[in-house]
Amino acid sequence: MKIYTKTGDKGTTALFGGTRVPKHHIRIESYGTVDELNSHLGLIRDQKIDEQYQKIIIQIQENLFTVGAILATDPEKAILKSGKERLNIPKISSEDIALLEREMDVMNESLPPMTNFVLPGGHQTVSFCHIARCVCRRAERLTSALNEFEPVESHTLIYLNRLSDYLFVLARKLSHDLQVTEIKWVPKK
Repeated sequence: MKIYTKTGDKGTTALFGGTRVPKHHIRIESYGTVDELNSHLGLIRDQKIDEQYQKIIIQIQENLFTVGAILATDPEKAILKSGKERLNIPKISSEDIALLEREMDVMNESLPPMTNFVLPGGHQTVSFCHIARCVCRRAERLTSALNEFEPVESHTLIYLNRLSDYLFVLARKLSHDLQVTEIKWVPKK
């Protein structure tokens, strides 16, 4: 299979289902940002971190491929007139969301309570987490904007929201594990 097809040379790309849209379409921006996020997660996974975090990140990366597939699908082509699904696109489940919540709860048990915002940084691995969190928030914003024009399955939006929370807690937990001091942001008066 050739990687280059030349079909996008005029600035359009095909969605699942065949519909062609401009490469700057918000749907493309949405799943492109999810792809960017997935790459950042690979960078985090490649650090010297606990195996449990690596296992969860792999599950998240797989779920992000699902999110990308959902976002790359023309909703009008995904469902037949009979209401049956035409394309076999996986879904994000409530269990996928619950996994993130459980993992956050476990990590939070060993962390001091938050009394202030914290400045990103302190260790390269922690910084990678904060960058991924910011990219995740951008993916969420773009997907939310897309949802205003073409409805997006609700678990997709919830998953991106919960994932950014997870990445924040993971950054804090990695700071704790690496014995890095969190620098609190205290507004100057």
